[in-house]
Amino acid sequence: MAQDRIGTAVGRLVELLLERGVTLATAESLTGGMVGAVLTDVPGVSAVYRGGVVVYATDLKAKLAGVPDELLAAVGPVHPDTAAALATGVRERLEADYGLATTGVAGPDPQAGIEAGTVYVAAAGPRSVQVRKLQLSGDRSAVRRGSVQAVLELGAEVVAEELD
Repeated sequence: MAQDRIGTAVGRLVELLLERGVTLATAESLTGGMVGAVLTDVPGVSAVYRGGVVVYATDLKAKLAGVPDELLAAVGPVHPDTAAALATGVRERLEADYGLATTGVAGPDPQAGIEAGTVYVAAAGPRSVQVRKLQLSGDRSAVRRGSVQAVLELGAEVVAEELD
């Protein structure tokens, strides 16, 4: 059932991107490339998906996705501001119209005092950046799948809002 919701979310997002002729890039931490994998399962997505970066290690969030080192030092890798910077940074670095990002703690154990299942997803476009905090339950796989679904849904919302 979760897979169906992911399929619906990715279908809607790709349809909006294609309809409007705009592009997308992704920066993923806890999802480890799952968002990119789901996107590239869609026929014709090459017209709109520029690519993505998997920035699991904190230092790569700065090096590859453009998150300011000062921000990471101040708030850490699992924070709404970090998610926003990931989405904005990947959008700029991969020269896309929109950027999506995931960061969080998949579990099973807390990380740096942050509870497992705490996730931030973000979508950045030309006019806005939106971040959502999730508190997901279940094992690592469930947390990661829930994160993928949420970031795809948020991306579709931001594209629809900005281009209406």
